[in-house]
Amino acid sequence: MKEEAKEYRTLKLFGQEVNLITSAIARMNMFMHGIEEFSIIRGDTLTNPGFLENDQLKKFNVILANPPYSIKSWDRKLFESDPYGRNLWGAPPQGCADYAFQQHIHKSLDKVNGRYAILWPHGILFRDAEAEMRRKMLETDHIEAVIGIGANLFYNSPMEAMILVGNTNKPDQRKGKVLFINGKDDVVNNKGQAFLSGNHIDRLYQAYRDFIDIPHFAKVASLNEIMELNGNMNVNFYVKCDNSGSKLDFQESLRNWITASDALKDSMNALLKECI
Repeated sequence: MKEEAKEYRTLKLFGQEVNLITSAIARMNMFMHGIEEFSIIRGDTLTNPGFLENDQLKKFNVILANPPYSIKSWDRKLFESDPYGRNLWGAPPQGCADYAFQQHIHKSLDKVNGRYAILWPHGILFRDAEAEMRRKMLETDHIEAVIGIGANLFYNSPMEAMILVGNTNKPDQRKGKVLFINGKDDVVNNKGQAFLSGNHIDRLYQAYRDFIDIPHFAKVASLNEIMELNGNMNVNFYVKCDNSGSKLDFQESLRNWITASDALKDSMNALLKECI
């Protein structure tokens, strides 16, 4: 915000993390970047939320999070009678607390301009055990976009993930709609570890900004369409991959491989002749 000449002096950052080392690294990160207006505490977000106002959850304008995926060790019984009303869609199954965190985020948003971008596994989009909670989440009409991204982007997991984007005050042209973006192929693979290039990030962001159908990449679906599929938000249901050029792509790759192999063979023969 400072670099964009916007008002940054009223900006405050808050965070809660159960892991001691991770919370310490987060605080250290703030100091290293010269940020003083922050509060990062250690604690369990579900059993003991750390940011309260008037005995209710503190509200935030923007929430960014990477909650722990599908944890099994959590207090579901306590969540069933949550004093902060976070179980408004119901209590998730014991073996998967994802929607407990999602409801915590939902309850922590500013009602006027609350926005979030949450990194989740694709399972929360279509698992049967959470179908009713997912439908209730859709009915709030806060879901703005589902952005699927490729595999191997994170050191601790080879799985494909997605970014769930929400807004408590969606623009009129986006109300009653959800944008699905399939960016799973927009990655650079390097020895088993993948990353997003600047062009990939720009393409994903521009698709989100434009909020229009892009063949084989993005699709705007109405809530009625999604509910006809029982609230299933599997990205592949809405954005179909383009397989028309797969055969040609394979043939081109094969030709390139043969050419490279021939070149390597010629180089090795020349090198061996010099050695002799």
